[in-house]
Amino acid sequence: MDRRQFIKGSAIAIAAGSTMSIPGAARSSKKSAEDAAYPSPRKGSGVAKDFKYNSDGKFKVLQLTDTHVIYGDPRSERAYENVGKMLDLEKPDLVIHTGDIIFGEPAEEGARKVLGLIADRKIPFAVALGNHDSQFGLDRKGIYDVIRAIPYNINTPADKGIAKASNDVITLSGAEGVDRVLYLFDSGDRMGIADAGYDNVHIDQIEWYDAYSREFKAKNGGNPVSSLAFFHIPPAEFDYCLRLTDDKGWNFIGHMGEHIGCSKLNSGLFQAMKMNGDVQAIVCGHEHNNDFVMQYKGIMLIYGRFSGCDTVYNDLKPNGARVFEFSRGERGFYTWVRLNSGEVEHRIFLDPPMENNFKAHKEPK
Repeated sequence: MDRRQFIKGSAIAIAAGSTMSIPGAARSSKKSAEDAAYPSPRKGSGVAKDFKYNSDGKFKVLQLTDTHVIYGDPRSERAYENVGKMLDLEKPDLVIHTGDIIFGEPAEEGARKVLGLIADRKIPFAVALGNHDSQFGLDRKGIYDVIRAIPYNINTPADKGIAKASNDVITLSGAEGVDRVLYLFDSGDRMGIADAGYDNVHIDQIEWYDAYSREFKAKNGGNPVSSLAFFHIPPAEFDYCLRLTDDKGWNFIGHMGEHIGCSKLNSGLFQAMKMNGDVQAIVCGHEHNNDFVMQYKGIMLIYGRFSGCDTVYNDLKPNGARVFEFSRGERGFYTWVRLNSGEVEHRIFLDPPMENNFKAHKEPK
């Protein structure tokens, strides 16, 4: 079955009752006058931005994904409306767009219009490019540079000496220092190798992540710092989990409406994350009909909610976004799906590793 074919009756919502030097450079100062007033990242750290918890001890991230806008195409209006509504309903502290921002030329105008909705509200945002973002007149660095020039974008320059463009590190700090890390990876487009299919995270990107992970661990008294990883194309482990023949991978919450569109080659990223012991969840987009959460070998595998429009297939309606909420001093985190209708679905507390049936989760606050 083609991954784009909607699986009938599968809108399943299970009610789950030595320190290495950090690579990278500071973000370019080539920004607009308005953005120049926005706080800069720590000079030379390579970290896009170090955030603090709000006065109530919370920090909220809104994940947008697969907006697929085409500038000037009326079919894109549903995406613009949805992005604005998600921002206004959730009022996030940070927005992460996990790719396929655009789906046609002119690329720059399309990206500026949809991401400008975030900038208009003066909310910091970062992107992890999708496979389609570099297919419409601009290469990955080209579209990434356009995005970085939009006010309130916090991505750092593409030239980090590693593959592709949108690789970044965002930190969240409490009184004792960094206690949460958000990694952004550029998962590319197509592998360019016979029979490999979609691209994935490359070896040098894994080494880049590993350097940060070890550095944060060393500064945290030898303890891994709780982290999440965001990128567009899911790794092969999403597919492995669903192909398990026993019950260890089939307990999930959310909707599964299509097969996993991952690379046919395993990058080794998941193994690196398991060995480092810091990444609690891998968060992706790419599949428009999936928004589920599942667990594989102690790491949560999470899809965002399709945030886009009618320029592409979308059988899981209405559109919306996924939300993550972190609390000061708490290792786990809440996540839920906000629908364009205003409703909230599948609010759950995750603190992996968890029981496979998620019965260990807290009741919603």
